[in-house]
Amino acid sequence: MSADPRRTRLWLSVLVLVCGASSLATEMTGARLLAPYFGTSDLVWANVIGLILLSLSLGYWAGGRMADRHPTTRALASVVLVAACALAVIPFAARPLFSSSAHAFADVSAGAFVASFFGALAMFIVPVTALGAVTPWAVRLAVADVGTAGAVAGRLYALSTIGSIAGTFLPVLVLIPAVGTRRTILGVAAVLALAAAPALRRLPLVVPAVAVGLVLLPPGQIKAAPDGETVVFEGESSYQYVQVLQKPDGARVLQLNEGWAVHSRTPAHGVLTDNYWDAFATLPPLAGGASGRLLVLGNAGGTIARLYGALWPGVSVDGVEIDPLVTRAARRYLDMSNPRLRVYTADARFWLEGSRPSYDIVAIDAYAQPYIPFHLATREFFRLVRDHLRPGGVVAVNVGTPPDQREMVDRIAATMRSEFPTVMTSRVARFNSVVLAFSSPTGAAAARAVLRAQGGALAAPAERLAGDLAEVAPGGTVLTDDHAPVELLTDRALLEYLKDGAPGAP
Repeated sequence: MSADPRRTRLWLSVLVLVCGASSLATEMTGARLLAPYFGTSDLVWANVIGLILLSLSLGYWAGGRMADRHPTTRALASVVLVAACALAVIPFAARPLFSSSAHAFADVSAGAFVASFFGALAMFIVPVTALGAVTPWAVRLAVADVGTAGAVAGRLYALSTIGSIAGTFLPVLVLIPAVGTRRTILGVAAVLALAAAPALRRLPLVVPAVAVGLVLLPPGQIKAAPDGETVVFEGESSYQYVQVLQKPDGARVLQLNEGWAVHSRTPAHGVLTDNYWDAFATLPPLAGGASGRLLVLGNAGGTIARLYGALWPGVSVDGVEIDPLVTRAARRYLDMSNPRLRVYTADARFWLEGSRPSYDIVAIDAYAQPYIPFHLATREFFRLVRDHLRPGGVVAVNVGTPPDQREMVDRIAATMRSEFPTVMTSRVARFNSVVLAFSSPTGAAAARAVLRAQGGALAAPAERLAGDLAEVAPGGTVLTDDHAPVELLTDRALLEYLKDGAPGAP
């Protein structure tokens, strides 16, 4: 590199900015690579954030020591090149690495936590440690006079932080939705290599050229389908990894992130799904008739709306779904074709805050797997739902819980009972309970009678809902916006279930 001090300072500033952006871009994209295998639970994010901080800390320490031993721009650029090469390997190593990691710890009670820890460790340790070494090394090279050391260090660390801000938002808002996670990582590797190139006279543009070439390769499949199933669609949005699978019998299902649960199902034949969604189709008689308005919070692939289009064509449906990619996939691959369905792209609670319509039925089936978002399980939220419910209306919430684990169901039921005169619960599937809340007082016996009066295709799901229907007494622990430990309750239930030697997920 030129011996001109001004050019060297400019290069160091650019390098620190790029490496700051790359470290956070690695964190954001790394979490997205983990999601199809381990999900996005708090435990997985704790691994990602903790290991990033650990790697950066190790890099800061090592970078300071190595800068004193090798105070040259070429040595620093070589470390950045190592980071670029390590990042370029990740998109190709992620699938076999995470698949083997997930299988290795499948029988451990905290399998996702342990497997994601080692997967994230293998992914982050080399590139992020190398990136962490850059700023202290750059400070050492940029300080020409000890009297200006503080100003130089402050400027470079400020640039690194500004880069980190860009590395947080640019991948999530622009790059991942546009080109996908793996190409984003390869793009970051190419930019890193380009930033290092001016100080590497013998390796001018070979590595960045290779990285750019890799970006242009077809991305291939992100996650393989289970044996006997076919990937019909997969994609990445700002929110999650989205996959539509076709089962051997021709049914299609929507899975998100690690695919532990099915979020929507379109059967190959007939209307009913033979799962908890069918219980939602039995609600119109409880709300007073075969016409009216239904609100679905957590529309996903439109399974509930499809059931209503076939069984209750007189009911108009408003569906709220936060992820537009899910909606597009549902329209194309999951037969979300109810002509009376209108989909709104928004967070459910935010949409409720700004909407005026009232409804006969409100169906809530919103999950950031495996959790109900906490702000959709609190007293304040259900008060908002109550304000959108017509007299005689009914609210139904899907609560996913393992068999024999009732704490989450009881907490949500108690919370709803604090805002509604009547609340009932029913286990309608092995992993699903439905909590019903009525705007007018009623009894379990009367509700059972209404449900059991249904015939035809709805007779069986109505009987399942009625058979376990139990009224909830006032009292119990209420979830609030200030205190709603939904993640803790869910994790505890899952760990208890797995500890007891649980069979496979639903």
